[in-house]
Amino acid sequence: MSARTNEHGHPIGAEVTDWNPPTRPVAAPLTGQWCSLIPLEPDEHAEELFRSFSEDRDGAMWTYMAYGPFATAADYAARLKSMQASGDCMFFAIRDTELDRLTGVASYLRIEPSMGSVEVGHIAYSPLLQRTRAGTEAMYLMMKHIFDLGYRRYEWKCDSLNAASHRAAERYGFKFEGTFRQAVVYKGRNRDTTWLSLLDREWPAVRARFERWLEPSNFDSTGNQLVGL
Repeated sequence: MSARTNEHGHPIGAEVTDWNPPTRPVAAPLTGQWCSLIPLEPDEHAEELFRSFSEDRDGAMWTYMAYGPFATAADYAARLKSMQASGDCMFFAIRDTELDRLTGVASYLRIEPSMGSVEVGHIAYSPLLQRTRAGTEAMYLMMKHIFDLGYRRYEWKCDSLNAASHRAAERYGFKFEGTFRQAVVYKGRNRDTTWLSLLDREWPAVRARFERWLEPSNFDSTGNQLVGL
């Protein structure tokens, strides 16, 4: 409960000082040790991404996505163009440095500079990117860019039945906030949506954990982590 009250004796939120609305995220490459993120160009990148997604032989990676799997690279490119045309999404293609191959995508969305809030979503990791240091670093690079710009809140949402997504978010430092019941209908079924967030005041400790984990000395000769995130 807030200790502050207004002139009517009503409790009010903590005062926000020394903060100005940030600029929008920049659609520019983000580069790390194990991966790089490139502003997504459907006509240029869809074919290579489609080949990586095709490593998922039974389409399981698309279970909790509102779209997919796709029959052809052209179908995937068309879907990307449609989402980009909405103006709400800023997509990145993720290139695994060791494989020198595009292996996944992620996007900023619900970008609200005036509130200091942005969501990460449309995360599609092919089997080549799942459970890799490149996949973890991609999330680190995206959140670092946001907090470096001065955002206050970084959001993650998923189907409440998607336990793997929930676990991943908490591993990355997001905190569970609650569930929006009957929030979405997709693929002919109901979705209760789990909300998680990471705040600017939590970011310094989360950043330090990421950077310790990403040190080359934290991996053995086969790329397996020595200490978990």
